[in-house]
Amino acid sequence: MTDRTRAERRLGLLLCAPAVLAMLLVTAYPIVYAVVLSLQDLDLRFPDEGGFVGLDNYVTVLTSGLWWQSVFNTAFIAIVSVSIELVLGMAIALVMHRAIFGRGLVRTSVLIPYGIVTVVAAFAWFYAFDPNTGFVNSLPLIADDKAWFGERFSSFAVIIMAEVWKTTPFMALLLLAGLATIDEGLYEAAKVDGASAVQRFFRITLPLLKPALLVALLFRTLDAFRVFDSIFVMTRGALDTESISILGYNQLISRLNLGLGSAVSVLIFLLVLAIASVFVKGFGTTVPQGPGGSGKK
Repeated sequence: MTDRTRAERRLGLLLCAPAVLAMLLVTAYPIVYAVVLSLQDLDLRFPDEGGFVGLDNYVTVLTSGLWWQSVFNTAFIAIVSVSIELVLGMAIALVMHRAIFGRGLVRTSVLIPYGIVTVVAAFAWFYAFDPNTGFVNSLPLIADDKAWFGERFSSFAVIIMAEVWKTTPFMALLLLAGLATIDEGLYEAAKVDGASAVQRFFRITLPLLKPALLVALLFRTLDAFRVFDSIFVMTRGALDTESISILGYNQLISRLNLGLGSAVSVLIFLLVLAIASVFVKGFGTTVPQGPGGSGKK
């Protein structure tokens, strides 16, 4: 590493230091306080009782069937919705990248769902599928008396469709940014060598899109893992549709049990950290180095 590279790296660290310190101050205190609360038997309905209980709250949560059902519900919604969003987002990004005319209009139209507040979008989907107010049951091949929110998996279907409709534009925009960084000369060279469109997609586009895919999948998976608004608006966790965020809300706000609720919050935080680590390790993206340096994973 040259002296200039070391100086540039040192300057970068100094410029980032104030923002990093501010982030640590803002985020570290709530995390530490939640950990402290999770080690106590603290129920606001019985303020004179309780005290330090160690890891008992974590044992209570981890041995509860409700917790594991909430984890399954959350993982199911996250995996299905992010998978659909990835396919649709890639298709939309390719269309926007190749659009010759009307590119601005196409991008603006695609972004409209993402600009709508999540709660508003959830209410729109709820009223559309409600048998009394919605229009979905009047469509062909759908029973007029279909109660979408009367069964567990039909409720999941509406929740997932609302999530996909709302956040696919976010996925498409991140992938579009990655497509813009790929050198068009690579495609021209591949065409000269006789590569088909499918071969160019799997041999050029996907490998070079890996960093953008990592960012898009990581952001959306973490966002989907904290799903709250859509479930709260449509079912409020009834019919076994409760996610881990709804579970934490019920413990903290509805039942005023700060000890158990904080334990749930800390476990969600650890799950989020684990997901982020798996994505970063799994993709193994290469960070470009300065002249003379080698790529670092």
